[in-house]
Amino acid sequence: MVDKFLDYLKYEKNFSDHTIINYKVDLEEFYKYLEGKNIKEIDINDIRGYLKELYDKKYSPSSISRKVSSLKSYFKYLEAENKIKENPMALISNPKKEKKLPTFLNYNDLEKLLNTPDKETEEGIRDSLILELLYSTGIRVSELVNIEIKNINFEEHKILVLGKGNKERYVYYGSKCTKQIEEYLKVRNAKTNYLLVNKHGNKLNERTVRKIIEETTKKAGLTIHVTPHTLRHTYATHMLNEGADLKSVGDLLGHENLSTTQIYTHVSNERLRNVYLNSHPRAKK
Repeated sequence: MVDKFLDYLKYEKNFSDHTIINYKVDLEEFYKYLEGKNIKEIDINDIRGYLKELYDKKYSPSSISRKVSSLKSYFKYLEAENKIKENPMALISNPKKEKKLPTFLNYNDLEKLLNTPDKETEEGIRDSLILELLYSTGIRVSELVNIEIKNINFEEHKILVLGKGNKERYVYYGSKCTKQIEEYLKVRNAKTNYLLVNKHGNKLNERTVRKIIEETTKKAGLTIHVTPHTLRHTYATHMLNEGADLKSVGDLLGHENLSTTQIYTHVSNERLRNVYLNSHPRAKK
């Protein structure tokens, strides 16, 4: 049933490979606990026992919250498939997450990162485009690797991407990204319709994109840990800092609820606080 559930997440819910791996790890860990305790039929007390063990092992609230979410989704699926009579997760709530501000790059570090790939090589041109697309559009890495040439509207500078839950939306890019796409298409040697390809001409996967960003970050001499999501956070933060409204940024990011986007207002509010402290005569030290 775990395998069927993971297939459901991949093919029906269109979850990213990275997210599916996390679900797999969480469920394997849960079943390992059940086997260790010789539990055959699960009830709410078994779930509570498992969560207590996670707390005892000093898992962070955010890690436990993710595992609870994984189990909730899994048992909801089992219930829908009529594999269980009662859902043991029905009365379990997620622990409060630590309020953690999203990590983003300042303008100087961003420029260092974007200018690091060697654009004298085909791979360097591709890597430069990867970074530019993630920052210019704010898309998820799963959306990035699934862009096909036909999804790009070159005249209107927009790309049709497939987001979570198979929901389509348009994202937009500017003149710098336009130039990068043009440069890449001149040297791209592909066996597929997907925009980004590896050295064999096949579709690029998410893991490779993460590795490219990790290696480029080291070459740029940045000490911050940069992931594709860091560039998405940077996109949102910079957009708000430059005056974009929250609703528009949320729509461009593909957020279903405005509450998801609101975390970025903390970042912008911190900027405003610093502006005040550095500018107001009565606030200066």
